Amino acid sequence: MMDNREDTVNRINTALNEIRPFLKSDGGDISFIDLDEDGTVKVELHGACTGCSVNQMTLKSGVEMTVKKHAPEVKRVVEISQLEQA
Repeated sequence: MMDNREDTVNRINTALNEIRPFLKSDGGDISFIDLDEDGTVKVELHGACTGCSVNQMTLKSGVEMTVKKHAPEVKRVVEISQLEQA
């Protein structure tokens, strides 16, 4: 599915850099962790974003939407702490 993984990762990082100022304004941050073959992007939230009750909403509405705008081949964005709880 991923024709050019490096290009996709670069575009994902561009998207995260676009979102980062908004997260930092709330005392948080985000890091790219991995891109799976199935199009799942794994990210990690930091700082105030970690325990924030709206972080799942932020992830879906803000982060996932922006990542998909830059890299339409991405299927979903997940936060790694959510994976550990699942």
